[in-house]
Amino acid sequence: MTVLISGGGIAGLTMGLTLHQIGVPFHIFESVKSPKPLGVGINLQPTAVRELMELDLGTMLNQVGIRTQDYGFYTKTGVEIWTEPRGIDAGYNWPQYSVHRGQLHMALFDTVRQRCGDACITTGARVVGYEADDDGVKVTVETNDGLQSVAGDMLIGADGIHSAIRSQMYPLEGAPVWGGAVMWRGTTLAKPFLSAGSMILAGHDTHRFVAYPITEPDRESGMSTINWIAEKTVDPSTGHSKEDWNRKVDIDLFKDDFADWKFDWLDVPSIIAGADTVYEYPMIDREPVDCWRDGSAILIGDAAHATYPVGSSGASQAVLDARILGAAIMEHGPGTTAAQIFEDQVLQMANRVTLANRGNGGPDAVMQMAEDRCEGDFSKLDSVLPYGEREAHAAAFKVLAGLTAEGINGRPSIVQP
Repeated sequence: MTVLISGGGIAGLTMGLTLHQIGVPFHIFESVKSPKPLGVGINLQPTAVRELMELDLGTMLNQVGIRTQDYGFYTKTGVEIWTEPRGIDAGYNWPQYSVHRGQLHMALFDTVRQRCGDACITTGARVVGYEADDDGVKVTVETNDGLQSVAGDMLIGADGIHSAIRSQMYPLEGAPVWGGAVMWRGTTLAKPFLSAGSMILAGHDTHRFVAYPITEPDRESGMSTINWIAEKTVDPSTGHSKEDWNRKVDIDLFKDDFADWKFDWLDVPSIIAGADTVYEYPMIDREPVDCWRDGSAILIGDAAHATYPVGSSGASQAVLDARILGAAIMEHGPGTTAAQIFEDQVLQMANRVTLANRGNGGPDAVMQMAEDRCEGDFSKLDSVLPYGEREAHAAAFKVLAGLTAEGINGRPSIVQP
């Protein structure tokens, strides 16, 4: 009874730790030969933090990130639109964390090897195809030594937005969907702003800036590592290199677009100028599909529901996927029944979140509402966008994504002891 996992990212590693917790043998195939702490900042919602703590990873979270205290939306001139507390301060029983994605990834990777042994992960090995039915799976794994076939009871496709497992399920799907938004991402040593644990988004749909600290302030200098994203929407027909992944760029490419974004509480041009390295990413997602299963093969994480990085949904949902699927496997064993139960619980909600994050259903849509209604005069914000409407918008997304404090605090553990 062995579960095969394609992909050793956050979803795949959390899946491995969950299977180890419930006593089910597994093996992870990771395409990268020597994983490194790549990427920049991400946020983990309390619902995902709860699951990681139930995997006894609370100490690790404190080491790789900081607790997010509040989450705010601002106009392009720095006027506050909506701010709310996060984590413990918002009534959850668990905190929210801002973390460096690469450090979280490596901490999970090391934990899997420590708890389960080096033999449970093969690096430099990519699952390129599979055969699945109700009785099990046979996967084709590509390594430097060629192709090999491996049999198991179940295949979990946790191989990201460019999933080979998904491409076999949907051979005509093609490339991820790009709507024209380009993100430039970096980290900068700077004094933390506002509460020192604040995550902020400023601007509107086609021109925005995101920033939050991912380390505690240094005791001597007072400096934190600030994760930031500068985003601008361009015309998709201009031929911008949207498929050039993780491309290092010079800030001259975009810094003028944010030259006058100097707020009383944040100097955006200085934050941009202070980065050692800046990477360019296209903002892409996948069209929702009606099925993530093929016999005893199932997709999780970005392979199943890649979404825009709005509302801290991506990594948090990947963790939840692993836990929900793990609970189904614990009850029914690896195979089609567990895959079906997982899909029934998660698919419709995840698809709704993907679509909401594209349009006016995501929490950040309140920025465009302010931009449209104020028409450049943000002194009239309270009259054209009443506080109650802003509050209702924020609450609606929590309900849509299953992120209310009452719901998370009140539910039993997903994976029962």
